[in-house]
Formats: sequence, structure tokens, C-alpha cells
Amino acid sequence: MSLAVCADVGSTYTKVAVVDTDGGRLVAAAAAPTTVGTDVLHGLDAAVGAATAGLPADHAPWYVCSSAGGGLRLAVIGYEPLVTAQAGRRVGLSAGADVVHVAAGRLGAAELAALRAARPDVVLLVGGTDGGDADTLTHNATRLAKARWRVPVVLAGNADARDDLSALLAGAGVPVTACANVLPRIGVLAPAAARAAIREVFLRHVIGGKRLSRGGRFARLVRAATPDAVLTGVEVLADTLGGDLVVVDVGGATTDVYSVLTPDERDSGPGREVAGTLWRARTVEGDLGMRWSAPGVVRAAAEERLLADGERDGLTAAAAVRAADPGFLPAGADDRAAERRIAALAATVAVRRHARGGATGERAGRDLRDVRLVVGSGGVLRHADPADAGHVLAAVLADHAGGWAVPRHARPVVDTEYVLAAAGLLAQEQPGAAAALLRHHLGAG
Repeated sequence: MSLAVCADVGSTYTKVAVVDTDGGRLVAAAAAPTTVGTDVLHGLDAAVGAATAGLPADHAPWYVCSSAGGGLRLAVIGYEPLVTAQAGRRVGLSAGADVVHVAAGRLGAAELAALRAARPDVVLLVGGTDGGDADTLTHNATRLAKARWRVPVVLAGNADARDDLSALLAGAGVPVTACANVLPRIGVLAPAAARAAIREVFLRHVIGGKRLSRGGRFARLVRAATPDAVLTGVEVLADTLGGDLVVVDVGGATTDVYSVLTPDERDSGPGREVAGTLWRARTVEGDLGMRWSAPGVVRAAAEERLLADGERDGLTAAAAVRAADPGFLPAGADDRAAERRIAALAATVAVRRHARGGATGERAGRDLRDVRLVVGSGGVLRHADPADAGHVLAAVLADHAGGWAVPRHARPVVDTEYVLAAAGLLAQEQPGAAAALLRHHLGAG
């Protein structure tokens, strides 16, 4: 038996899965509070120790992802708001980033001040198709260079200007990583190179800069931002399943939705997206969550007309309790009913936004009719009674009034063992184990 230790260092809890990479099965799991206040290695070592107790794991490799300290904050600067800036935003989300700022056009003093105020960890600088206009990209790179900008920049614009602008930024002391254009031509979105570059910058500059741990051990252990690892796991699951799928991850502060669609004729014709279609996408809803953002769930549900008559006051009170005490645990039947209802509303609103295209920036939305598998994730679903978790996903699949076409033949399943992140971490070095893990624990294939 060959073991691998997969860990997700979250803002609140550090979760560890021990995987038998020979058979692709989960051997053990454990969690411990994330020790952001002292050193995150304390919580990580405690969780790994609990998960590996009694196992021959002394020499097992560690695969770690992290969203501690707020994860990866990304700003996008593009040429035109509906094309390159939108393309850059989609790529940033797919790289596991929290996109905190999007700007388009030439940076002036006010725009530079707004960029600084957003406090990004990384700037994604895009603009122009390959061989097209490079004036705005050149202006913005020059402006950052003259401003003595010191936040890392990923340069992913017009290939004709890449080398000159990379040299310009580096010569001014700006940490810069150049890669292929995210929008090489109109209607073609190419996220892979920029996603890899953002990951590299996250590992090289951001993890160490957050002062989450003393010394360099934690930075050496981390391989990805948690949402990036999860999306990779979702991609492996889709490839293993051989069809479209959706994952909705209901967290304490945000609800993330991932979808993988099969490229087809939707990417051609006069109605295609000028900013391209991201067939493997992620959206983040920062106002929808089970604890810090619970009041936002009730407000959004009211706006979407999802609440029954007389329901709002009770849910508002329940949400306020959860926001005031993020460590709140349901104690009785009423608490559990409110928990289930808030989770169902968060998941439904988040998937509505994802499918309708507002969250992804796609004018035509995302066609989820052929989705075969809907995976629920997040502590509220993993730790819930199976019937309660099933109720949450059933609400999403029955949302016929949401302004999107629901899947025609989808099977709901809950990631109770938290294997999506583990599979994403294993995917590069242990692809067979990653796929087998997902087949065994999510029933794909």
C-alpha cells in the first residue's frame, strides 16, 4: 500500500485525507482548527498526525493546498471591459483567485489608486489579441513600471508586445511572469497558460508573503490555492465521467459553483462569445454563505422571490445568529431546519447566477441541460443527515423558475469524504489514483 497525505489548509479548518494511491481509495481522514493566529503548521501537523495515526505513513508524500489568510486576491487590468477584461476575470476565477478588482482601458491616477486600494496579491495584465492593438497594454505596463509597482504581475496579453513589456516591467523592479495570451483571437479563450502562471506566482510570492508560518516549510509544501485544486479535481471527475457536471460548494463565507461543459457547436456561429467560452469555469458568490454571509443569503433569496409568505423574518433572525457566531452548531430540530433552508437557498441562488451568466460574464449563460452529475460540497452538506443534504441538491435540480434550463437527467451526490480537493492535488503526479479516488467515492464511471 502506497500512501499520500492530501491536506487543505482552510481559513477555519485544516482537512486531511490519506489516500492509498495503489487503489485510489481513502484510507483515513481528520481535521483540526487552522492555526492562523500562531503558525498554520501547528494545525496542519495536528491534522496529519490524527489522520495518519497507526498507518505506515512516515515517508508518505504530502500534497497541500491552502486558502488560509484569505486565499489569492487577484486584480485584472484589460483593454476593453466586455472582451479582454472579462476574459481575464474568467481566467482568474478558474485559477482559484478571488477577483477583487477589474479595470479596463488606460490606467490613470484614479485607476491606479483604485487598484492599490483593492490590495491584490497578483495583477493579471491583459489586452489585445495576438497581432492586434498593443497601445493600451503598453500604456498600462508602462504606468505600472513608472509607479514603482511591487505586486507580482502576470502578463498575458498581445504576444507581439510580450517580450518588450516583460523586459520593461522587470527593468523597473516589477515581479513579472509572462505567458501566452488569454485571448489570442476574438472568441477564443485560452486560460491554461495564465492559470499556470497565476499558480506559480501564488506559490512563489503569495504564500510566503502572508506570514502564515515561520520559516519556509509551509511555502514548500503548498502546491495550489484550494479553489484551483478543487477545479482540477472537478476536471478529473468530468474526464472520468465523460460528460457535463456541476459542483456547488456551500461554505461559511462564500458559495462556489464549478461547471465543466463539453465543447460543441455552442462555441461557433454568430452568437458566440467575443470573450470566448470557458468550458471549465468557477464562480464565487461572496454574499452567499452559511455563517459570515448568511444574511446575504436571505436578502438574495428575497430578491429572487424564493421565500414563502411569512418566511423572511424567521430566516433573517436565524441568519443573524450564524453571522454573529461563525462557530454556531445547530442544536435542535428548528436549528437544523433553518440550516437546511439557508443551505438550499444559497445553493439555488449561486447556481442560478452561474447558469444565467451574470457571474461568469457570459451573455448567453451556461447551458447546463446535459449535466449528468451534480455534486454538493461544503461542511453543511458533508456533516448533514443524508436526507437534509439531498434536500439541498433537490432544490437546485427543481429550480424551474430560476431563468435557466435545469439538467434533464442529473444524479445528485455529496462529496462527504472531501475527495475533490485530494484528487485535484494528486492529478498531476498520480492521475490514475486521482481518477480512481473519484470513481470509488463519488460513483463516477
